[in-house]
Formats: sequence, C-alpha cells, structure tokens
Amino acid sequence: MSNVQQLIEAVNQADSADLLLKTVEDLAKVGDRAAIPTLVEVLGFNNPGAAVAAVDGLIEIGEPVVDYLLKNLDSYNYGARAWATRVFAGIGDPAALDLLLEAAVTDFSQSVRRAAAKGLGSIIWSKLSPEEALGAQEKVLDTLLLATEDGEWVVRYAAVVGLESLSKTLAESQPDLLPRIMSKFQELINSESELAIYARIQYAIQKLGATGRTRS
Repeated sequence: MSNVQQLIEAVNQADSADLLLKTVEDLAKVGDRAAIPTLVEVLGFNNPGAAVAAVDGLIEIGEPVVDYLLKNLDSYNYGARAWATRVFAGIGDPAALDLLLEAAVTDFSQSVRRAAAKGLGSIIWSKLSPEEALGAQEKVLDTLLLATEDGEWVVRYAAVVGLESLSKTLAESQPDLLPRIMSKFQELINSESELAIYARIQYAIQKLGATGRTRS
C-alpha cells in the first residue's frame, strides 16, 4: 500500500473530530491527485477544521481538482458548496466560472455568495482565448456590480474585493470598462453603512485611481 493510500485509509478510519483533522491535514500536505476524492468528501463533513485543511490541500493540487469537483459537488449540502466554492476561488480556473457567476448572486447561503464573489476577482484569464476572456470579464463585472447590493455585508465586502482585483485585469484588457467600477465605488461611498466596506472602497478607489494615472 502506497503512502497516500495509507493516509487515505487513516482519514476513513478516523473515529474522532481531532483525529479526523490530523489525518486530513496529513493527507492534504501530500498534494497527490489520488487524494482528491477523499478531500472532496471531507468538504461535506461537519468538521470546519478538517474542511479548511481539505480546501488548502485541494487548492495546492490545483487544476486536476476542478473537473472532479464540478462533477461531484453536493448541491444539497450548503456547507460542502461553501467549501467547494472556496476551492474554485482559490484555484481560479475559468472552468468553474459559470458556477461562480451563478453562486455569487443566487445561492441562498451567504458563505457561498461571499466565496464566489471574491473568487470572481481571481480568475486566471490566460486559460481562456483572448476573445473568450473579453466576454467573460464583462459577465464577471456585471455579476460583481450586482453583488455589491447584496443584503449581507460580508458578500458586499467580497464583491468590492473582487471588483478591485478585476480592475487590475481590465486596466490591461478593457480599460473602457473601468469607469463602471469607479462609478459604482463612488455610489457606494455615499450609501454604504458598514465601516469595513466603506474603508475598503476608499482603498480600492485609491488603487483604481493610481491605475488610471499609470496608464495615462
């Protein structure tokens, strides 16, 4: 039996929350594709510590995770969806883009919407053709602008972070879209009541302004 198989077996045989956490952490450190099914299964367990370790391990494995997770996502377990969305966000593969776009504005779980909104700002656009990327970036922009109106402040905050990240990409690929982000930020400065979001918007405006000055 290989080392990774031994680690998988240890996860399957863990009989306490603490032991599960320890065994998942050990498995996640290996970074072996063979661990993907077990780490994905852990996302659905009621053990946040183990789920965090599984998320980190899946992100470390990277691209091979995306297809498997898309095919095996437990849509009825909102906890598993939330953790899986964090995985997609951390990897940034555009194969999960449609899922992130939908989740950011329609999922009933605020933790899922939050993770999706943040992840939309971290897509690896080089994995798409230039033509595909242009259209996808505009969809992401529309979705994040909508997410800034979410009823939960953590989702709005994530949307601001996502827009700030997206602005760096748009500055190179589609600078004509940047005024839409700046306009939304200015609008939010006058309407946002959460101090944390207000401060992040001010920071983002400064960064976006600096980007514009750099290009001019």
